[in-house]
Amino acid sequence: MALPGYAQQTLREATKGKFLIGVALNSGQIAERNPVEAQIVKTEFSSIVAENCMKSAVIHPEEKRYNFDEPDRFVALGERNGQAVIGHCLIWHSQLARWFCVDSAGKDVAPEVLKERMREHIYTIVRRYKGRVKGYDVVNEAFEDNGSYRNSKFYQILGKDFMRLAFQYAHEADPDVELYYNDYNMATPSKCDAVVAMVKELKAAGCRIDAVGMQGHMSMDDPSVEAFETSIRKLSGAGVKVMVTEWDISILPNPYSFSGANVADRFRYSEQLDPYRKGIPAEVQQKWDQRVRDMFALFLKYSDVIDRVTLWGLNDGGSWKNNFPVQGRQDSPLFFDRNNQRKAVVSDLIRMAASKP
Repeated sequence: MALPGYAQQTLREATKGKFLIGVALNSGQIAERNPVEAQIVKTEFSSIVAENCMKSAVIHPEEKRYNFDEPDRFVALGERNGQAVIGHCLIWHSQLARWFCVDSAGKDVAPEVLKERMREHIYTIVRRYKGRVKGYDVVNEAFEDNGSYRNSKFYQILGKDFMRLAFQYAHEADPDVELYYNDYNMATPSKCDAVVAMVKELKAAGCRIDAVGMQGHMSMDDPSVEAFETSIRKLSGAGVKVMVTEWDISILPNPYSFSGANVADRFRYSEQLDPYRKGIPAEVQQKWDQRVRDMFALFLKYSDVIDRVTLWGLNDGGSWKNNFPVQGRQDSPLFFDRNNQRKAVVSDLIRMAASKP
């Protein structure tokens, strides 16, 4: 299928040998309901990750019941397209199945019960796709920005040992699969330093951890290129690869200097926070394009330690940034617009990647 606006090379071709270029897929894209989107996914990207269907509330909604239909389609799609398949995510406090950490009376389960539930959950998923998935986000978003552990149910019941156990169980289930930790605001020094310390603790305990994912949920001015670079250097210095796991750049004003990706955060709508309903001014689009180029240049600079750069969504219409963190807003944070047209900046990125030795 011929797609309009394509350069001679694609992102997938231009980044080959530098890092994987990935995209998060929603249910419709996994089912290939839109043939244009299916072709873009296949042509432009060398890696895929499921946006929601492997999170525990979806894949394991009841203790004795799993929903494997969509995850099976997702893994098979990546295989057909010759793409690296990434599992997201095994242990996360959000979008957590309601039963996971409580008993029938709604009370927290005992530590040994939670350990067994974690083990069974991880074993079942990882073993099902053994040899077919490149790597898993084993634990997602376990730290606060100040570097303390998030006070999740996993932490309340097991303390920080839940981290070691999750990586241990995943490695036992598939000794060959890559294992990752993933978090947002990783350019915040206190959070990055805490993750570096955690990586060293896991390694000292004999655990496998291959990479840390720096979620790339960015605004027009935060984080700075310099802060992101510092964290890349810190993490790679801890002996792991780095991945930019959830890249999008909001073009809209940032409410109250908000940063992060806590899906529970919400702000009241105002026209001041949603100024581009009638179209994005040329100077604003140019600023967004330059922001994309600046970050991509950084990723290319560190392509020796960055394994993968993944966009969190295929097109603006399907982005989670619509209505977040301000209900009613429509954002434009991705490489393809609402009509699945590739934005002009993508050709710049292809030239940048192709010209790097």
